[in-house]
Amino acid sequence: MKFFFVVLFLLALLTLSIDAKMLKKITPKCHDPKGQRCTKHSDCCNMCQEKQGVMIQNFIGDEGTSDLGSALAKYTNLSNLTLNLSQNQIGANGASGLGSALAKCTNLSNLTLHLSWNQIGDEGTSDLCSALAKCTNLSNLTLSLNQNQIGANGASRLGSALAKCTNLSNLTLDLRDNQIGANGASGLGSALAKCTNLSNLTLHLSWNQIGDEGSSDLCSALAKCTNLSNLTLSLIQNQIGANGASDLGSALAKCTNLSNLTLDLSQNQIGANGASGLGSALAKCTNLSNLTLHLRKNQIGDEGSSDLCSALAKCTNLSNLTLSLIQNQIGANGASDLGSALAKCTNLSNLTLDLRKKLQYKKQWQIYQNIPYI
Repeated sequence: MKFFFVVLFLLALLTLSIDAKMLKKITPKCHDPKGQRCTKHSDCCNMCQEKQGVMIQNFIGDEGTSDLGSALAKYTNLSNLTLNLSQNQIGANGASGLGSALAKCTNLSNLTLHLSWNQIGDEGTSDLCSALAKCTNLSNLTLSLNQNQIGANGASRLGSALAKCTNLSNLTLDLRDNQIGANGASGLGSALAKCTNLSNLTLHLSWNQIGDEGSSDLCSALAKCTNLSNLTLSLIQNQIGANGASDLGSALAKCTNLSNLTLDLSQNQIGANGASGLGSALAKCTNLSNLTLHLRKNQIGDEGSSDLCSALAKCTNLSNLTLSLIQNQIGANGASDLGSALAKCTNLSNLTLDLRKKLQYKKQWQIYQNIPYI
């Protein structure tokens, strides 16, 4: 069995060319944003092919995953590894076995693990990350665990384990579509605050019922990452209101070294007051030079959009701004006031502004697919 998976792994390292005729004969098994299988070769299936290649589901399971990890552990000089095991019916035992094996890769410095759409759960997540913490040379980690039945306890334990990766400087963590809640977000943030060498952090926590308290606690904790200069934080559809948005902004303003920020609060309920509070808080990010704000579908309206942009004009070092205000009931007066406010951003050299009335389903799928699963 182990020999079989060693051979399988070596074959996977070869470059595979698929011509157009072959591609048409393969029907990928993909999902829409709510996890439902496509019933035909529709737009989302075509998008999977265009963006990621063919999405093929295997059934490696726990035993196969553990065996694969054991085989990889024998590569003593391995320093860079990308491993995709999404949609493979992997549970807690498989994740634990994989982690234990990879911990033996003592020279590993760059690791990308895609384990989305499995059934790893709290225990498996904790065991996996606790094992990875033993990779003492690990400096760059990308870990995709969306849709894995991870709750508050699993998120907190995951963070605590990653905090032991003392050399970690670049971290991308995808926990979308789990059930971490406010407590999980708070626990995760508190743990990551101990990653003192983190300079680049990407957190995808959309669809997790985090709420106002969870988002505020998360960002307050991240402010303690004193070396953090680049932050991407996705909190789509997390029941965040006006107070949550304002508190979140105030917490981020304490990230004194932050120069690049991407924040996605789409499909929450921040309203005009939340947009105004968020802008006022971000205006205090004195070192911010690149800002991307996605605030789609938040009932912000004319007053909120104007207040937001007036506040952002106070970011004296801001040179690049992307602002998405799709589906926010902004009318002619609001657009005019918004433009007048942005005109005060004297150092702005690049501006992308999206004021569309609505977003088509195809675009919604692209937003959901902002992390490659394979």
